[in-house]
Amino acid sequence: MAAMTLLVTLVSPAAPASAVDYPSWQDLQNAKANTASAAAQVTAIENLIAGLQVQVQETQAAAEKSANELEVAQQEFDDATRRAEDIQTQADASKATADAATKQAGQLAAQLYRTGGTDLSVNLFLEGQGDGADADLLLAKLGNMSKLVERSSDVYESAQSATNNAQSLGDQAKVAQTERETLRVAAEAALAAAQAAAEAAANALAESEAKGIELEQQLQFMRDAQATTTAGYEAGVAERARLEAIRVAAEAAAKAAAAAAARANSGGSGGSVSMTGWAVPASGRITGGFGPRSVICNGGECSGSFHYATDLGTGCGSPIYAAHAGVVTWAGVLGTYGNFVKISHGDNVSTGYAHIQNGGYNVRSGQSVSAGQIIAYSGDTGAANGCHLHFEVWIGGNRINPVPFMADRGASLG
Repeated sequence: MAAMTLLVTLVSPAAPASAVDYPSWQDLQNAKANTASAAAQVTAIENLIAGLQVQVQETQAAAEKSANELEVAQQEFDDATRRAEDIQTQADASKATADAATKQAGQLAAQLYRTGGTDLSVNLFLEGQGDGADADLLLAKLGNMSKLVERSSDVYESAQSATNNAQSLGDQAKVAQTERETLRVAAEAALAAAQAAAEAAANALAESEAKGIELEQQLQFMRDAQATTTAGYEAGVAERARLEAIRVAAEAAAKAAAAAAARANSGGSGGSVSMTGWAVPASGRITGGFGPRSVICNGGECSGSFHYATDLGTGCGSPIYAAHAGVVTWAGVLGTYGNFVKISHGDNVSTGYAHIQNGGYNVRSGQSVSAGQIIAYSGDTGAANGCHLHFEVWIGGNRINPVPFMADRGASLG
């Protein structure tokens, strides 16, 4: 019921944002000629800017809520998968034991039948007519047969017990698999809802930034006692765009230089692409393996008790590389992951990269990437102790151990 409630909650559509009537430049020039109208226009623009900021905060909060629900749903699904697999393994082992015990009981029954093919009391009477040696021999046979009967009963009871246990475990496995399927549906719905919320937040932010620049300029125009022209405004926008492009190019060059230095210092392991087209996602030794571990809490976020990933000790600001060619399906904050990137590689295979440093994204959702391409820079956001890469591999929605998976593809971790 909880899983189905979560599913219904996740697929409920969010309310669309209402359209806003922004002032035109002609509106401002007309208003500026009138002192009272100018003051009212300034207030209106200030309210619009404040409204944009509120809209972004609300959509980002909704995206964060959906991301947290996704993480919980994924955790419950993976835990249910492990439970189902464990129970199935026990059921298979118990079935093998039951089959062996049943076979042994059958062999003993056949031996008992061959030994006691005639009526014992008749044999005892007939053979007892001879000398004492015959009677002793018959009693010895009877004793052996009694032991055989006793042993057969023990084996039969053991076989019956093993069969019942196998049946019970099999029934439990079916229940666990049903639970797993319900949670799988909930996890898929959570992913869809989280992706939609993240996309809405990104669009709201982009719209806010684009409109905010214009509104700020309009506000400055209205506050300026001198009659600023539209042409001057447009020239200023162009100059700011030019300076921003220079700044972005400088940052990209600095990141590329840092990546080259990190690769040189690590012997070039991070980002190196194998013959199969898979790449080592980061340089550094393995600092955390796939399996049970202690809970990690940081900044109010706590991890689960099972680690569905392999940690690589990259160091802060080190480059993170796409493990294989694919399409980015997530690039944003995701609960205890902190800043997180997920890439779909096709054939139900995906990889995830967590704890990226703030501002460390090198890709966006929907972008195609190649194997070995720098997608981000490592940090310690989310539930992390120190800068590192938390690397995950999904097969059909289940997170698996990345170490053997990557080794099979010639891109060994660590």
